[in-house]
Amino acid sequence: MTTPTTHPAARGGVIGGYILLMDRLSRLSAYLACAMFMAGVLVICQMVFIRYAMGMSTSWQTEFTIFSVTGAMLMGSPYVLMTGGHVAITILPDSLGGFAQKAMRLVASLFGLCFCAALAYASWVYVLEAIHGNWTTGSVWNPPLWPALMPVAVGTTLLSLQYVAEILRREG
Repeated sequence: MTTPTTHPAARGGVIGGYILLMDRLSRLSAYLACAMFMAGVLVICQMVFIRYAMGMSTSWQTEFTIFSVTGAMLMGSPYVLMTGGHVAITILPDSLGGFAQKAMRLVASLFGLCFCAALAYASWVYVLEAIHGNWTTGSVWNPPLWPALMPVAVGTTLLSLQYVAEILRREG
């Protein structure tokens, strides 16, 4: 969360500009995540109506819902990191305080950054392979796979960049 002392504009310069840009991109990503989640919920409602009220079979709804809700989770993750909305067990760093607390949070953030950066890299490789290989889902609906994979790559990339912004915000 931003407070008057940690507000990106207070930093100024390139670092403050980067933090501000990432905060805005994280908010935009959260709005996209919300739209993706709402689309998934609406499709579930449509699927229930088609199946149980009309007695018809469905072909694409389950797959669409899995992709949209999973994508929403990953696209929303940078905003969750930015606002401190993630689950964290902070009893040890909170009890230590001072330099030890700052060091523990930095190490944890660096581990998170490394993991997310590796996941982002692998996700982009996977997206490019899906595009170049014309991969499809193999289901009855059988859409191209890359649009379903894109939120994973974009979300993990933005999460990695938001980790950098959070590290810079705390170091300032």
